[in-house]
Amino acid sequence: AHELSMEGLRLGHNLGATRFLCKAANQPVQCMGLDFPNPVGVAPGLDKNGDYFEALGDLGFGFVEIGTTTPRPQPGNPKPRIFRLTEARAMINRLGFNNKGVDHLVNRVKKHRFKGVLGINIGKNFDTPNDQAADDYLLCLEKVYPHADYVTINISSPNTRGLRDLQNTEQLDSLLAVLNSRRLELANEYQKRVPLVVKVAPDLEDEQVPGMAQAIVRNEFDGLIATNTTISRDAVKGMKHADEQGGLSGAPVKDKANHILAEFRGNLPPEIALIGTGGITTGDDAAEKIKLGADLVQFYTGFVYKGPDLVKDSLQAIKAYRSA
Repeated sequence: AHELSMEGLRLGHNLGATRFLCKAANQPVQCMGLDFPNPVGVAPGLDKNGDYFEALGDLGFGFVEIGTTTPRPQPGNPKPRIFRLTEARAMINRLGFNNKGVDHLVNRVKKHRFKGVLGINIGKNFDTPNDQAADDYLLCLEKVYPHADYVTINISSPNTRGLRDLQNTEQLDSLLAVLNSRRLELANEYQKRVPLVVKVAPDLEDEQVPGMAQAIVRNEFDGLIATNTTISRDAVKGMKHADEQGGLSGAPVKDKANHILAEFRGNLPPEIALIGTGGITTGDDAAEKIKLGADLVQFYTGFVYKGPDLVKDSLQAIKAYRSA
């Protein structure tokens, strides 16, 4: 269903039809040194391989984040691996970074005509041990750097074994230091500084946040995305598919994601950008993240349920909040 929908969207884009579905709102936001046409974006996962981002841009989004991409192509976890919990406006996925590899993605984005901001989300292959994870992230960073407006380091998916261990302060500090050092070299090589962002889980303990925030500041990262999917099932107990393994997204993750968002806002200086994601299913949900300190918002599951109307509703709610 996902592939058919996205192919239909791409066909509509190629025929020039999708641009009439939702006119992009002019709500400019300057963030991480970038000019965003508006503060509402697509979360990664909807377009893992850079095949559809131009078509998605027609739906009114100010930015699109593609990926997660890995050094080598990989099939991901066995199917079935996506489950809808319709009554909760939620999904559970255990995709496992299924993607065609970073070379395919780079070939897709080299000549893009997307007028919004393009983020690229990078990860490690499932069989790369954590003590070699930096090599995978470095390889991806080097390949996507010339083509990305910003790069997100995904260390928070629950569907790659051991990945979330990289959020431990010592491992996080080491990884971010290596990536920032290489970024400085790449900035000199390409004569542009591409912002680096790290994406974290909603299942962090409050006491983890200050150390992680310090590592982000110390290693000159530009932003943080709060949050990925949750492994908690408290909000969906007893529902069909609730016991499936994987990350839960959609409405039930909102409170956990908002809590972590607020915790990081309280521990990070204002110049570090925050992108709020997780649990946005209405325009008011998007505006709430802005109230909690997010500079930008993005969504995936809410878009699956509501379609382009969620873009319009979110932009209207954010505009109303900022005008109040």
